[in-house]
Amino acid sequence: MKYAKDILNSPRTIKYESTLADILKKILDEKKSRILVTENGKITGIVSEKDLGFFLLTDKSERKLDEIPLSEIFKKIISVDEKTELNECAQIMLKNGIGSLVVSSNDEVVGILTKTDLVRYFTKSYSGEKTVGEYMSPYYAWQYADTSLYKIVQKMVDEKISRVILRDDQENPVGIVTFRDLFNLALKLGEQEDVLDNTDPVISVIFPRKGFVSETGFGGSTKAHEIMSKNIVSVDYDDDLAKAGKTMLDEHINGIGVLSGHGNIIGVVSKTDIIKALAFMK
Repeated sequence: MKYAKDILNSPRTIKYESTLADILKKILDEKKSRILVTENGKITGIVSEKDLGFFLLTDKSERKLDEIPLSEIFKKIISVDEKTELNECAQIMLKNGIGSLVVSSNDEVVGILTKTDLVRYFTKSYSGEKTVGEYMSPYYAWQYADTSLYKIVQKMVDEKISRVILRDDQENPVGIVTFRDLFNLALKLGEQEDVLDNTDPVISVIFPRKGFVSETGFGGSTKAHEIMSKNIVSVDYDDDLAKAGKTMLDEHINGIGVLSGHGNIIGVVSKTDIIKALAFMK
């Protein structure tokens, strides 16, 4: 078993004085799921994709994104010593419900260790040892593709999930909505004072920006299929869990569908599920 120091990364950082627009753009541009926050040159906090997602989903203010300070979102860091074994790092992540750890040496931050790093380590070190079916979640959230976006978002908030699979009226999976899809919409509409609603073919209505969870905001005027990703990446129930991890890494996603022998989606397997496997490996 290797140690935190063996696979840590140099952290991406952003200043405490930044805004929600700054951090959102940085996460999308750099394809990172978390950014460390610095105050006076010292790392003091972290903003994860999940934190950002749930803030965006529940914010009902009419502020533009560049009017919302980063201080409303960031969280304090949880750190481990560089000599902490990786299975213990996985256990700490699971216990605290987090996806990253700051790695320190002699009380100085030397890097960051993320869920993705641990998944990469698992795929290289434990090929053929575990199957998808052992760790997948048999439940997955779904909605119909023509559902208003605010209902999709409400489901994400209520169930604390970051992805919803979409079906057509024949019950066939046709796409998926994730935090990343919502982030892109937020950047497009979140800078506007007003949003144009053309859902009624006869009447166009202009209303104040009210966010994702409002029936009268762009959450109500946008249908899920308008922003969904059409490609549902999947693996088979009996596939190697390490193979599933590599697929997630290659596709830059956090979870994938699990198919039965008949080709039906019967659950999902995520990076967190792989962390659960790693936590008890020797």
